[in-house]
Amino acid sequence: MKITWYGHSCFRLEIPADTDKGKVEILIDPFLTGNPKATITPEEAAIGLDHIVISHGHDDHIGDLIPIAKASGAAVTANWEIAMWANSHGVETINPMNSGGTVDLGAFAVSLTPAHHSSAKSNGDGTFAYLGNPHGVVIAPKTGPTLYYAGDTDIFSDMALIAELYEPTIGILPIGDRFTMGARSAALAARRFFAFTDVIPCHYMTFGLLDQTPDAFVAAMHGSGVRIHTPEPGGSVEIG
Repeated sequence: MKITWYGHSCFRLEIPADTDKGKVEILIDPFLTGNPKATITPEEAAIGLDHIVISHGHDDHIGDLIPIAKASGAAVTANWEIAMWANSHGVETINPMNSGGTVDLGAFAVSLTPAHHSSAKSNGDGTFAYLGNPHGVVIAPKTGPTLYYAGDTDIFSDMALIAELYEPTIGILPIGDRFTMGARSAALAARRFFAFTDVIPCHYMTFGLLDQTPDAFVAAMHGSGVRIHTPEPGGSVEIG
């Protein structure tokens, strides 16, 4: 699995698959416009894209969903409210689901898990549109390692059930504090509840209100035996 970080919480996954191009490409939480760390445009992100998966409806996660989905024809997988919202804005291929559900998408299955956060999209006038509950996302390829993308969340004890049910070995965890887990909580979650081999931190550095480096998280994970990957925005890691 190749994982590319576009800054904040936007990731592109490339999973080997029995297709003409030999892989399936998935974009998670496409916040590019307005993301000061983004290294790619929405137009570039749409090229070769097969799927878009959304964790929740905040602007810094749902971001460029509509234009990218329309340009690429990628299927959008998200909770019911987000999928219906996307459909009402002209996105034709949607996979609505909700917490605890799993959808088989051929080369991989996607499951939505609970997250402790909120979820609404700004209308631009100080009001917000409700877009369902926030979620984490489990991506389970037919072959290769399973990935848990926690979305925006605090630590919670039922992460142990997520680990038991889905057995992810790759974790993508928010560490920026204030709006999500900080370094200490994220490291505790990784060490106590999961058997990760690899972890990528996210949701930091983007804006001044967030922690600016992953250093505290890396330090808190020292001695865990888990490989910690901290690519620069636009950088990639290959796992499995």
